[in-house]
Amino acid sequence: QVQLVESGGGLVQAGGSLRLSCAASGRTITGYTMGWIRQPPGKEREFVASITWSTDYTNYANSVKGRFTISRDYPKTTVYLQMNSLEPEDTAVYYCAAASSYWALAPSSYDYWGQGTHVTVSS
Repeated sequence: QVQLVESGGGLVQAGGSLRLSCAASGRTITGYTMGWIRQPPGKEREFVASITWSTDYTNYANSVKGRFTISRDYPKTTVYLQMNSLEPEDTAVYYCAAASSYWALAPSSYDYWGQGTHVTVSS
């Protein structure tokens, strides 16, 4: 079983920054790929970024490349999403998720989910 707890969401003006954190725990958590998935209001969930514990390999959605950075702190088993140059289109509930598959580029690839944290970007 894997437990994921997100924090760090909030309200920010366009152009601002936020850092989301995801505290992960459970058996063999470092064997998973960790990802951030978001769900904008009235829309489907969409992949944002992922990172592998073992190789530190990252993937990003085209819409956030160059603005968002995913990272992990191994001793703390915490995953971060640094979000810069935020845009109103980034407004969403952001979920931390864990996937047993190495290539996890779609929400359906993820097995475990956190409760989500709200990010609102005002124009």
